Amino acid sequence: MISISGILLSLVVAAIAGWITGVIMKTGFGLLWSIVLGLIGGVVGNAVLALIDLHANGIIGNIVAAVIGACIVLGVAKLAKK
Repeated sequence: MISISGILLSLVVAAIAGWITGVIMKTGFGLLWSIVLGLIGGVVGNAVLALIDLHANGIIGNIVAAVIGACIVLGVAKLAKK
């Protein structure tokens, strides 16, 4: 069963990852979009890391994976926009 504290921790990790990605990619997002970007980035980042046989462990590992994934998502979005 998923706990409330687990959901809140996931949202905090996603918000941090989205904010870091915004700083790296030089884009500004509000809190909601940072969380959404971080959640999508977490899925993409973990999938990419799994392809090269790496796994994110702990809060820091999940933040790093989400930032990697979110940068990929933003990079692809910028290419598609052109």
